[in-house]
Amino acid sequence: MTVLAVSNLAKHYRRGDKTFAAVDGVSFEIGPAETLALAGPSGSGKSTIARLVLRLIEPDAGRIDFEGHDFLALSGAALRARRAKLQMVFQDPLAAFNPRASVARVLDDPLRIHNIASRAERPDRIAALLERVGLDANLAASPIHEISGGQRQRVAIARAIATKPSLIVLDEAVAALDVSVRGQILELLLDLQREERISYLFISHDLGVIRAIAHRIAILDAGRIVETGDARAIIADPQSAIGKALVAATPKLVRSSQETL
Repeated sequence: MTVLAVSNLAKHYRRGDKTFAAVDGVSFEIGPAETLALAGPSGSGKSTIARLVLRLIEPDAGRIDFEGHDFLALSGAALRARRAKLQMVFQDPLAAFNPRASVARVLDDPLRIHNIASRAERPDRIAALLERVGLDANLAASPIHEISGGQRQRVAIARAIATKPSLIVLDEAVAALDVSVRGQILELLLDLQREERISYLFISHDLGVIRAIAHRIAILDAGRIVETGDARAIIADPQSAIGKALVAATPKLVRSSQETL
């Protein structure tokens, strides 16, 4: 079964007296335990597509089917229940978390909101989630703003997997991390995908990172998909002008990833 199917998705915005298409007729599918990367220059529509898929904003046209359900038709309790299976990891977890909250509070919220565990069970669940993403359970008491960026991103991933999602949207999720931590987070994501059969919609401008994690890639330009297919094949030999420009802009990253992966 297809986990996510997006058909002819469109989103328009007004800028002064003019209307422009941030997303213009985009269609793609993601299967179980598959990673589709969205790549493109700034302003190409990548993050807008992520917000549309999550229904943080509503499209002007198109259809989103999630696990066989018309996702745009859901509302209220039905939408909240389905959202438990669709999670997101942002580039900067501090922007998504209450910086004054503890790690335990951050992980307690999805367990409580989605009624996954009782109050008595939640401390053990939180400890297990931290250990699953390679963190010490004792970190639960730490304020989120006092831990490192790599630890925060691991907490963000722990929060995302707390509801046992089918799909996680990762919007530049490793872009702010240094190279060594970035590699560790990518390995964690690959491990989770193998063990939990999670699908990823992976948004990045970094083709080296995309080559390391994605099965397929869709290259965007001005809100449209201009090239799509096997990630490594397209990065090795892009056919679109924007694909060639992206590869030319990151030759060392792409060459390094080809040598090491």
